[in-house]
Amino acid sequence: MHVTRETLARTASEIFGWDTAREGQLEAMTAVAAGRDVLCVMPTGHGKSAVYQVPAFALPGVAVVISPLIALQGDQADAINAAAGATRAYVLNSTQPQSAVDAAWAAAEDKDEDRRAKFLFLAPEQLAREEVFKRLKALDVSILVIDEAHCVSAWGHDFRPDYLQLGSLAEALDRPVVALTATAAPPVRTEIAEVLRLKDPFLIAQGFDRPNLYLSVQMHVEADDKRQAVMESVLGLTHPGLVYVATRRETEEYAEDLAKAGLRAAPYHSGRPAGERKEVHRQFLNDELDVVVATTAFGMGIDKPNVRYVVHAGIPDSIDSYYQEIGRGGRDGQPAAAVLHYRPEDLGLRRFFASKRADDQSLRQLLAALRAERGTVTQAHLSQKLGVSSRRLSGLLNLLNAAGAVTASKKGYRARRMAPDEAVAAAVDYAERRESIDQSRVDMARQYAETSGCRRQFLLGYFGEDLPEPCGNCDNCEKAAAEADIPVEELQVLAAAEAPNLPFPLQSTVTHSEWGPGVVMSYEEETVTVLFEAEGYKTLSIDLVLEKELLKPRNQ
Repeated sequence: MHVTRETLARTASEIFGWDTAREGQLEAMTAVAAGRDVLCVMPTGHGKSAVYQVPAFALPGVAVVISPLIALQGDQADAINAAAGATRAYVLNSTQPQSAVDAAWAAAEDKDEDRRAKFLFLAPEQLAREEVFKRLKALDVSILVIDEAHCVSAWGHDFRPDYLQLGSLAEALDRPVVALTATAAPPVRTEIAEVLRLKDPFLIAQGFDRPNLYLSVQMHVEADDKRQAVMESVLGLTHPGLVYVATRRETEEYAEDLAKAGLRAAPYHSGRPAGERKEVHRQFLNDELDVVVATTAFGMGIDKPNVRYVVHAGIPDSIDSYYQEIGRGGRDGQPAAAVLHYRPEDLGLRRFFASKRADDQSLRQLLAALRAERGTVTQAHLSQKLGVSSRRLSGLLNLLNAAGAVTASKKGYRARRMAPDEAVAAAVDYAERRESIDQSRVDMARQYAETSGCRRQFLLGYFGEDLPEPCGNCDNCEKAAAEADIPVEELQVLAAAEAPNLPFPLQSTVTHSEWGPGVVMSYEEETVTVLFEAEGYKTLSIDLVLEKELLKPRNQ
């Protein structure tokens, strides 16, 4: 069925009341309707949902939407049904009663297009059930939508093994795939496309700049001084807001201290009972709390417009996660603060978390167990047989899969014909390369904290966007303007006059004799940062690069 741009625009207006589309939206919708895969990288609130919802209404069949955010699936379905004026979206997850599950399947399998469901929301872990996979294959599917698509990427900040099976589902359904994520640096985008087996995807990546966010970093030497400064930051800001910390214990301690200081504060971490987490979430959305102190377990999918600040009590594990977290501030377009409290000693904890040393013995035991099965075996069976936790087993299986020693399918895992020594060596080598890349991501977070240049230019450069002049809305821009004794509004004129002659354009591809191909990401005073495919981020002296001819344009 051919769906024109005019039809899509009319559908957007009639059902959702959208008379104007954001830049790139209509082009992406048109690509979906024409049967093309789409990778959409846009912040929450910027219109990602429209990219699949409008074509899904215009096309026959049901759109299958895979999302890890069970708590929000119902909200998304309710919003679609309210816009449509009828029940066209259904939810299938572990929280639904059997009657609701039966009704959802019946609506999705209805042969009458006028009665058939237009959207079916599922959690990724449900695809491990073979009967679910079979019923999906039998449906008249219009589009396969993968929300929070960065979860498929080991490069990403929220990798989830359940997402690895989605490539098989995409191949089995053989329908256009729409992969959605709020933040994805270039290597994450590449891995999303590879894991989901996207074919020549239409890429829409925009909206990273959040000019209303004031970016600042406060440096500390002593832990006690940093703790006091975090408290003072939060108490001095306009509420509501978020405070991100590294450990569960810190959420409890900061929340208690902030409550004693008179704020309505609550801790949030994955160790709290589900009911308590849900209540904190509800209170925050309803403005019943001034501040939530949380680990990274809190926030994915939150679309609360009036968050006035996001304070980090320590260095994040990557720019990816940091940008997604601060992006929860100021979604109403009004000013908001993103404050990072940085103590260099805290890098040790992040580097520890980034360590992914492979256990030779565990890899050999797992490989032997797979070989003994002489066929495909489920992860649950392996976990029980080996007495290994599901999380640890996922890590080992991923290493062997990446090494080519096992194959993964919807039914489970199977050992391939590969010598054990060769398989383990390849898995260990892969783990070491992943560790090198993850450590380089921690170092990029350090560079952001320590940069003397415009912080917004640094962040946007990381995501592949070039901001030609300083932003004028970060602490470093204010400092530079003060030192030059000019208004911060004139900083861009000064910077343009003093712009350096860059030896390699931003986002250009280069090659290094030892580290191979890479992309030029940013410049900082006398250094250049390059993202190498196999090594991660490397920061090099510009003078040394030119003197030794360490980098060459990729086409040479």
